[in-house]
Amino acid sequence: MTGKTQTSNITNKTDPRSLNSRVFIGNLNTAVVKKTDIELIFAKYGKITGCSVHKGFAFVQYACERNARLAVAGENTRVLAGQTLGK
Repeated sequence: MTGKTQTSNITNKTDPRSLNSRVFIGNLNTAVVKKTDIELIFAKYGKITGCSVHKGFAFVQYACERNARLAVAGENTRVLAGQTLGK
């Protein structure tokens, strides 16, 4: 282990504050893009508390709603691994 803090895989909390701090990443080429890639891209918007990757989509859970909104604004329609991301 490198000592780097790993984010949780949990992004499905039902607390309303958590829901507003979560970003859905659609149209994701998960055959190529991995959790670490998502974390690297989205970390510039704030503290990530969780990241879960599923077939074709992912969720990023931020510590606060403001970070989630910044991430959506900054990354919506980004082309990643040949596919345009959608919110």
